[in-house]
Amino acid sequence: MKFRRLGRSGLSVSEIAYGNWLTHGSQVEEEQAHACIRAALDAGVTTFDTADAYANTAAESVLGRGLAGERRESLEIFTKVFWPTGPGGPNDKGLGRKHIMESAHASLNRLGTDYLDLYQAHRFDHTVPLEETMTAFADLVRQGKVLYIGVSEWNAEQIARGAALARELRIPFVSNQPQYNMLWRVIEEQVVPACEREGLSQIVWSPIAQGVLTGKYRPGQPPPSGSRAADEKGGARMVERSSFFRDPVLEAVESLRPLAEQAGLSLSQLAVAWVLQNDNVASAIIGASRPEQVQENVKAAGVTLEADLLRAIDDALDGVVTRDPGLTRSPVL
Repeated sequence: MKFRRLGRSGLSVSEIAYGNWLTHGSQVEEEQAHACIRAALDAGVTTFDTADAYANTAAESVLGRGLAGERRESLEIFTKVFWPTGPGGPNDKGLGRKHIMESAHASLNRLGTDYLDLYQAHRFDHTVPLEETMTAFADLVRQGKVLYIGVSEWNAEQIARGAALARELRIPFVSNQPQYNMLWRVIEEQVVPACEREGLSQIVWSPIAQGVLTGKYRPGQPPPSGSRAADEKGGARMVERSSFFRDPVLEAVESLRPLAEQAGLSLSQLAVAWVLQNDNVASAIIGASRPEQVQENVKAAGVTLEADLLRAIDDALDGVVTRDPGLTRSPVL
């Protein structure tokens, strides 16, 4: 495993992080989830990412039990706050002070830890003054319950505003967590330059584009049995909303197969390695329903893709890549 610093901070994270969105507490039984966590640990992964909203808080509990007994100082545990949790009361969502404080303490309990290495605003809250949000985060930092602050899917202007307040409050604002992969490059034009200026790194989710970049979905064919796209517990609904599951995209992905073979990589390894070629990316989050998926994808750590290969990937995907920076946006809850 290789490690990179998160933003301009002193925190090192593993190039491959393990995340449990759409799996733990919903699609995967707990014993299998723990086997995936063990596979990640055995491969040298130290960075684990979750959120309170995943499986309506169950994912945090599964991860906490899966990491129980590990040396806490050897792990980086990340979670997030914003989306509705609990019974759906008016303060069970968003980035107001009450919800942040209550959610942080609940996440600590579920994860079985006294502190979070990184606490992230899961989206931008348009209904709450940013000063209130950042002050609540600052208080958690001063209490020692949170070491670093990050965000997820904020646009460039929101990141700049948050960074200015973080400097004023003297708290370490170090990361953004966006979707980023060969097919979805909306952060490249505005978000990455803003983060480079402000000293933030990207911790990217969906580096294999919800499984599309593994090559297991073929144009004109139904999703294979056992795949996320065939899972009625949540994966299938997500796929229906995705722009990746279209025949032109799937055909373009097929053309990547010989490029991966020439590089001595599987398609999924090529996809994960590709996001790590971006110097502003500190870590790529992988998920898994089986330990062997973890074991395969962690091999992308430390891989260097030559410039000719990167150009060939761009040529193969020409016409199906999404780049519009306006697609980085947060809902009003």
